Amino acid sequence: MVHSDIRMDKVTQAVENLKEEWNQAVAQLEGCIAAIESCGKMGKGTEEASSLPRLNGSAQDALQLLNSLQCRLDPLAEQLPTFEEVQSGQATLQSWKEQYQKLRMRLRNANLQANANIKKAAQEERELLLGGGEESTIRRRNLQTKAGMTSAAESITESLRRSRQLMVQEVERSANTLATFDESTSVLRKAEGEYQGHRSLLMRTRGLLSTMQRQDVLDR
Repeated sequence: MVHSDIRMDKVTQAVENLKEEWNQAVAQLEGCIAAIESCGKMGKGTEEASSLPRLNGSAQDALQLLNSLQCRLDPLAEQLPTFEEVQSGQATLQSWKEQYQKLRMRLRNANLQANANIKKAAQEERELLLGGGEESTIRRRNLQTKAGMTSAAESITESLRRSRQLMVQEVERSANTLATFDESTSVLRKAEGEYQGHRSLLMRTRGLLSTMQRQDVLDR
C-alpha cells in the first residue's frame, strides 16, 4: 500500500510539473506571437522583416514542446489516484488541445499581419526615398551608410573565411609533415633494429669462426 501511495504521489507530481511546463511554453509562444504581429509597425519594414525567421523558429519550438506535453499528459492522467483527479486530468488535456489549436491559428494570423505591416512600411519607405525634402535626404544617407557597413562586414567576413581556410591548409600541411616524419622515424628505427640484429649475428658468426679456427689448429 505504501509503495502504491508513493507511485501515485509521483504521478500527481509529474502532472503538476507538466502543467508548469505548459504555462511557461504558452507564455513563450504568446510572446513570440505578439512580437511577430508587431513586425513592421515601427516603420522599419525591411529591418524588422529580418527578425521574422528567428521569431517563427522560437514559436515553432514552443509549439513542438506543447505538443510533446500533451502526449506526456495523456497516459499520466489515467494513472492519477482518484476518479475525480482522472477526470480533472482528462479535462486539462482536452483544454490543452483546444488551446494548442487556438495558438496555432493566432501564430498564422500574426504572420499574415506582419507581412501586411512590412509591405505597407516598405511602400512608405520607398515613397519617402523617392520624394524630396530633408527627411528623404537623411534616409538615403542612412541607407547608403548601412549599405557601406554591410559591404565592409561582408568584406571582413570573406577575409576571415580566407584566413581560416589558409590556417586549415597550413594545419593539414603540418599534420602531413609530422605524419611523414613519424613514418620516416619508424622506418629508421626499424632499420636500426635490423642492423643491430645483423651486427649481433655477424659478431656471433665471427666468434664461431674463431673458435673453429682455434679448434682446427689444436687438432693439427
